[in-house]
Amino acid sequence: MTELRIRAATPEDLDTVLAFWKVAAEGTSISDDRTGVERLVARDPEALILAERDGELAGTVIAGFDGWRCHLYRLAVHPDHRRQGIASALLAAAEERFVRLGGRRADAMVLTRNETAHRAWGAAGYGPEEHWRRWVKPLTD
Repeated sequence: MTELRIRAATPEDLDTVLAFWKVAAEGTSISDDRTGVERLVARDPEALILAERDGELAGTVIAGFDGWRCHLYRLAVHPDHRRQGIASALLAAAEERFVRLGGRRADAMVLTRNETAHRAWGAAGYGPEEHWRRWVKPLTD
């Protein structure tokens, strides 16, 4: 097995990332378009973290920090590369970033129905906070 390369995404990676999420990510988001991801990378160039193996995208995570809280989104590993430590490497990179920025606790957006993700997040030391509920309001049509 070749070495895993962890790095921040660049604008040149965005089409590849969007195509990757269609294969590797569970569910879709209102922000899963080129404009949304371009805005993310322009605003915070280190937030979208990629894992590559043999020059191919193997995993992603978004490690967003707003100056107060640390949020994790889009942890996704290609189905052919799961159970090889890629998610763990991505989370380690995200957590290191948060600590460097002064973050004290990370939270993750995880679909309720995604049991596979629940096991992965639990193995990484994360647990659900059942007393919180996410409330959302679309700002555009």
